[in-house]
Amino acid sequence: MSLFFISQVLVAIAICFDLMSFQFKERRKIVACLFCAGVLISSHFILLEQWTAASLMVIATIRYLVSIFSTSPKLKYLFGSASLIATVLTYSGLISILSFLASSFQTVAAFNKDDKRLRELMVVGTSFWLVHNYLIGSPTAVIMEALFIGSNLVGYYRYYYKKEVMI
Repeated sequence: MSLFFISQVLVAIAICFDLMSFQFKERRKIVACLFCAGVLISSHFILLEQWTAASLMVIATIRYLVSIFSTSPKLKYLFGSASLIATVLTYSGLISILSFLASSFQTVAAFNKDDKRLRELMVVGTSFWLVHNYLIGSPTAVIMEALFIGSNLVGYYRYYYKKEVMI
């Protein structure tokens, strides 16, 4: 079995956690699912030797775990700085910039106390990951990001848009 195939299987499992994440209303449950997905996605990038993305996803996985317990703005800056340092140390061109932008939006999202704003920022960050994953040639990861955006938008509709229309 090739490393590429194994990486795609890991992402397929991560898809389950991503799809579940935004069907919850409670921010802690959303972020807990994202933590589980992050472990799998980090491993996927390591197998593909995408070192900036792997480093940023390891940081993101730790960030999600920490943000379950705290939304302190200080932590947002700590993780943002760690992401910048990791990007500089592993820089490999446009791919690194895309993953850094994705990670930056998702860092701000993870430490946002408002789950509505969390969802909005996650769509932006996920869009950068989608382009990144397309450019590195990871088809299952592209599908994962598209499904993640779709799941997020369904949750957003259920919890926000649908309620506004009914009022």
